[in-house]
Amino acid sequence: MIRLAIFDLDGTLVDTPAAIVDGLTAAFTSLGVVAPYPAAIRASIGRPLDQAIAELVGLPARSELVGAVIRAYQRLFTSEIVPRARELIYPGVADGLDTLAQQGLTLAVATSKSTASANALLRSAGLRDLFGLVVGVDQVSRPKPNPETGYLILRTFYMPSESAVMVGDTTADISMAASAGVRSIAVTYGVHAVDELKAANPTWLADTFDAAVEHILRTV
Repeated sequence: MIRLAIFDLDGTLVDTPAAIVDGLTAAFTSLGVVAPYPAAIRASIGRPLDQAIAELVGLPARSELVGAVIRAYQRLFTSEIVPRARELIYPGVADGLDTLAQQGLTLAVATSKSTASANALLRSAGLRDLFGLVVGVDQVSRPKPNPETGYLILRTFYMPSESAVMVGDTTADISMAASAGVRSIAVTYGVHAVDELKAANPTWLADTFDAAVEHILRTV
């Protein structure tokens, strides 16, 4: 029986991938640097920001350029993306989360964003109060796909792994769940393609958030 539902944020609850691509492109451009191809930026979503940018530019994560891009992007994130959060919520998310909460499930977020950025986005979207815990990349030493984030959430709520499910749109989400012994739902409307998600062997696939909620409710 599932009593804890853990959700990724970008590409799962909020349709931010396109905004992230635009924001990172603008961040590079503002520094006079040729931005990577949009497809490459999009493919990096779901990884910690410093790692994603470092890989995109082929430099160490602590390099000066990577730091400058992060700062420029975070300014744009705060001014351009956060205020739009409510309009970026995927269909069915607000009602679906409310339904799960009313059924007595504990809800949490596991994200590769910083905790502060995740909380700002969720508050702007009007979703923050639905979650008992938000775990950002700054709260763990080994982010997704490592299971550390999942273990932290399980420990916080004193939940066994068999009582939890992870809902996400990337293979990192599904791999984290598998390593933590948690069931998983791969949503197909986010960053990674269906074939990529299937290769990660999720417990279930869902084409919509409503379908993900239905999978969870069948096991409550």
